[in-house]
Amino acid sequence: MRVATWNVNSVAARLPRLLDWLAKTAPDVVCLQ
Repeated sequence: MRVATWNVNSVAARLPRLLDWLAKTAPDVVCLQ
C-alpha cells in the first residue's frame, strides 16, 4: 500500500502539478493538508 501526503497552500495554483504527481506516483491513499 502506498500512502502519499502533500502539504499545499493555495491548491488552485498548484493543482496541475499535484495531478501530474499523482498520475506518476499512483498512491493508494492521498492525504492533502
